[in-house]
Amino acid sequence: MQKLVNILLPIIKNKYFLTLFVFVLWISFFDNNNLVDRLNDMNTLKQLEKDKMYYQEHIEQDRDRINELKTNNENLEKFAREEYLMKKKNEDVFYIVEEK
Repeated sequence: MQKLVNILLPIIKNKYFLTLFVFVLWISFFDNNNLVDRLNDMNTLKQLEKDKMYYQEHIEQDRDRINELKTNNENLEKFAREEYLMKKKNEDVFYIVEEK
């Protein structure tokens, strides 16, 4: 143990080592762009990119669905019946609820 202390003590007293240590400490924790905040920002960016991909996929699916509804009247009628429970005149609609 004493041998290790004898080796490390001159290194720790070295002004260049102390300067480097203070610099690394400052950059890691106290700077406006410190490493902790940078890591948090990187994680947030990754999550936001995943969210962006998710929403872009859904936007593309919705675009395809809108195009399909605009070009095909049968699909539009089916969509109106299923989503908005619309019906034709003189038509009865029966709702079947499945129990689990």
